[in-house]
Amino acid sequence: MEENKQRHRGGWKLLAILAVCIAPVVGSYLAYYVIKPQGRTNYGELIDPRDYPVPALDAVMLDGRPVSLDAYRGKWIMLQVSDAECNASCQKKLYDMRQLRLAQGKDMDRIERVWLITDDKPLETMLMREYDGTHLLRVKPAALKSWLPAEAGTTSADHIYMIDPLGNLMMRFPKDADPNKIKKDLAKLLKASRIG
Repeated sequence: MEENKQRHRGGWKLLAILAVCIAPVVGSYLAYYVIKPQGRTNYGELIDPRDYPVPALDAVMLDGRPVSLDAYRGKWIMLQVSDAECNASCQKKLYDMRQLRLAQGKDMDRIERVWLITDDKPLETMLMREYDGTHLLRVKPAALKSWLPAEAGTTSADHIYMIDPLGNLMMRFPKDADPNKIKKDLAKLLKASRIG
């Protein structure tokens, strides 16, 4: 009789230990897949790279030499798109990208800036000098059409995009984005990343 009680108690202890071990796994599963927390701490919108694989852009440098975004693999890429005319919004994005890179201090060399130019018109020399260090690549607009997702009511030319060091499109910042909020996202990405 005494032996049965001890076995019974031992069984309950074993179940209690199993429950304590399994509870965090079950709790995290429920929290992630069932409750789905809505709060987010990033300003930019995360993009699933599987939905937008980088296409063959057939990009060329201003001198006509072919180049691929793979040339910048291993670095974080801030990317913007516009025609060569580069209106005020385009120039503000170029300025913001330059300043955001500089604001990263010792980590600024982990970031490249790329401007995809969607026509063959000449660029202003002063503009090229002002944003020296930005990689200027000409691409056909059709190559970008299905690749860069835009918010409703906007185009890809309204956004700054982030490409991770493995070459995956992973974030889009809103139209007329707040550079201070982008700066916080960049700092988090660089801190959390062991690559790039």
